[in-house]
Amino acid sequence: MTETLKQLTDLGVSVWLDDLSRSRITSGNLQSLIDNKSVRGVTTNPTIFAGALANADDYRDAVASCRSKGLDAEESIFEITSEDVRMACDIFMPLFEESSGVDGRVSIEVSPLLANDTQRTIEQAKLLWDKVGRENLLIKIPATKEGLPAITEVLAAGISVNVTLIFSLDRYAEVIDAYMQGIRRANENGHDVSKIHSVASFFVSRVDASVDKLLEEHSADAAKLKGKAAIANARLAYSLFLDEFVSAKWKPLADLGANPQRPLMASTGVKNPEYPETLYVTELAAPNLVNTMPEKTLDATYERGSFSGDTITPNLENAASEWQAIGQLVDLRAVTNHLELDGVEKFKQSWQELIETVEKALDNE
Repeated sequence: MTETLKQLTDLGVSVWLDDLSRSRITSGNLQSLIDNKSVRGVTTNPTIFAGALANADDYRDAVASCRSKGLDAEESIFEITSEDVRMACDIFMPLFEESSGVDGRVSIEVSPLLANDTQRTIEQAKLLWDKVGRENLLIKIPATKEGLPAITEVLAAGISVNVTLIFSLDRYAEVIDAYMQGIRRANENGHDVSKIHSVASFFVSRVDASVDKLLEEHSADAAKLKGKAAIANARLAYSLFLDEFVSAKWKPLADLGANPQRPLMASTGVKNPEYPETLYVTELAAPNLVNTMPEKTLDATYERGSFSGDTITPNLENAASEWQAIGQLVDLRAVTNHLELDGVEKFKQSWQELIETVEKALDNE
């Protein structure tokens, strides 16, 4: 482990890998990342699985097994991805136990085709939870309007949840409310709420990618704000986390042993090559935070990253000023609304590509 990754971990930043494949598991690579690069969890999404299953060799035996059972493409995806996640959960189990359930987590997402269907999201979340059958699983549910009540219901069933595709502070506040309602309901349903964990995945780089283009339409002075929106937005999200989880409405739940829903910084690989590779890691470091990184970003942090301590809480006032200044030039609500819709659509496209890939593999067996 490099000094930077060690210092981030010691600060309270949980480094998670944003990638998973069968070969990464079976080759020992995932265990190596845990041992050598401080990786404490894994997140997946439809795009990641689409890329992984495009390599037919890695999944030849798994596809053959699905074909022999007469499974169609979607049923095969359910079987294969659940098995990947189950194996990853087993690898992370010692870390899960050592951290009392905080880390050692592996996420799997409900089908993005259900992003606007509350009831079917709830049903599939429960199916995935039972299918994987591991306590260190997180079920990913998108923070759409229809996803919010699903989040509450799934938590109320005692299931740990990773809320994904959050772009705005307003939506994040709704996610926190859905989480607290879910924990309250879980307690009423007789579940041990100390066993339920959740993260709220706040997407970062896509905000800069959208806002920077709009700032270019303004004066040269506006250009000074390029590369500022994503970090300011994420820092303000962390500020909301700090406020909400010491609030009067949280205290009764904390007294029951409930765990705060940690903020997770997602999409932390830079999209603008002019920005430092580790920008959304080093500038978003604070206690009780998760940063899920693509391998390229993890490697850059490992090889060239620097550590400056907590870079969020000392900069909250500045983040508010920058966000306000950008908001005078750009309709930020429109940007974040578009990003949510676009995020769902991109995951739907990846899911369709995944189905087509598996259909071809099943036909070729």
